Amino acid sequence: MEVAANCSLRVKRPLLDPRFEGYKLSLEPLPCYQLELDAAVAEVKLRDDQYTLEHMHAFGMYNYLHCDSWYQDSVYYIDNLGRVMNLTVMLDTALGKPREVFRLPTDLTACDNRLCASIHFTSSTWVTLSDGTGRLYLIGTGERGNSASEKWEIMFNEELGNPFIIIHSISLLNTEEHSVTILLLRIEKEELDMKGSGFYVSLEWVTISKKNKDNKKYEIIKRDILRGKSVPHYAAIEPDGKGLMIVSYKSFTFVHGGQNLEENKNENMSEKIKEPLYYWQQTEDDLTVTIRLPEGSSKEDIQVQFLPDHIDIVLKGQRFLEGNLYSSVDQESSTWIIKENNSLEIFLIKKNEGLTWPELVVGDKQGEFIRDSAQCAAIAERLMHLTSEELVNLGSNQYLFSVIVDPKEMPCFCLRHDVDALLWQPHSSKQDDMWEHIATFNALGYVQASKRDKKFFACAPNYSYAALCECLRRVFIYRQPTPMSTVLYNRKEGRQVGQVAKQQVASLETNDPILGFQATNERLFVLTTKNLFLIKVNTEN
Repeated sequence: MEVAANCSLRVKRPLLDPRFEGYKLSLEPLPCYQLELDAAVAEVKLRDDQYTLEHMHAFGMYNYLHCDSWYQDSVYYIDNLGRVMNLTVMLDTALGKPREVFRLPTDLTACDNRLCASIHFTSSTWVTLSDGTGRLYLIGTGERGNSASEKWEIMFNEELGNPFIIIHSISLLNTEEHSVTILLLRIEKEELDMKGSGFYVSLEWVTISKKNKDNKKYEIIKRDILRGKSVPHYAAIEPDGKGLMIVSYKSFTFVHGGQNLEENKNENMSEKIKEPLYYWQQTEDDLTVTIRLPEGSSKEDIQVQFLPDHIDIVLKGQRFLEGNLYSSVDQESSTWIIKENNSLEIFLIKKNEGLTWPELVVGDKQGEFIRDSAQCAAIAERLMHLTSEELVNLGSNQYLFSVIVDPKEMPCFCLRHDVDALLWQPHSSKQDDMWEHIATFNALGYVQASKRDKKFFACAPNYSYAALCECLRRVFIYRQPTPMSTVLYNRKEGRQVGQVAKQQVASLETNDPILGFQATNERLFVLTTKNLFLIKVNTEN
């Protein structure tokens, strides 16, 4: 994995309002509609062995309400009968009950080790679904906006190991092949981790495909696995299916890189991926190379030769690693030792301090670059653009939420920028302008920091308002500034105020915890254990 140069997020100054007056509390009531559910939401509470902060982030704060970004005002949830339930709103005053569109073939309650079922709307006619037990479903739905042509049919389902949730998925179609690529998240036990929590986060990048010419069934053709130590705030597959974009507190590294199942059909697929030949880390001043030695190795079995721009390592008479270093080192100060855990550690002192090395030995791909804890702390809360070869550190602003503005693009993410909240649209095809600042929610970064019990954050796809909800009952809505119908003046400056931004508060008539929260241009949807609430926010179409 190569490390690229630092990039920055380019703020569009015209989208900032340095003279923003703040939000004015409006007591104007918001129309709120309540629907009672036929069966309770399939909530899965954390078990005693799911005790880490990462389990809480991934599963304890899971949003059980899913918005179909391809069809406005259409939301879904899964109930404890294994039914996928849909509510599509055409008219608030003529609301029907949520309708069943699909039923999982297996009994969810029979599995003790399950996670929450998850769903992602891959395209206007495809859906990916996890039942929470480790089984993945690919479903053809027909045009979901037309009930006459809508029919949910399983096109692929397979057990993929430990339970997971679906983070993102996209559909790729060409004349020869249709494929769906999906990003799955697991939190798995790390048996050898004695210092940390004992768990690591696994992202599995799966591609399912069917070739049109032979009309065979869908099958998995590629699986990649990445590992990290924190649940990503955001992870999405690029629209061309060739890369990932991840926002994470700590970095992720590929452990199973490019495992192409189609090309390896004749090989034994149970054979483990080879461990890297060596691991290496770097700071601004030095590099550390770690090599696992064969059992019974002694100092006499090892020969390490340093030159200013070359390294040569021999183990038990066999040349282990030789080649030109990426940059010059101080050969007099460089050294090596054998550690108690039967590993060889080599310390190289950089001649060019501060230079980031993208590779240790020029052209050598047998090693794996590891970020140490000091570097992870230094890039805390940074954004990372991750493909199979690059890692780009972008900035250090608090992550707030993500929203799909255009379902054909990657989801947008919202970051705190000083007191404001800025919405960024990723564009994987624009290398010079990969992250576009598309909207600003004035002072929202400051306002949300005071909400101690906030659970979910969202905004309208047309940026007309942002909203957050607490764990129980209360929903806060922050509207964009609109022109004033009456004349107001700023008391301190004496200038006329041309527009005002309203804050509104809705209190739900329930004591059940909020399990799901979604915003559309016109409405807010709030899901509790037994009810679905609709709050009419905007009346203009």
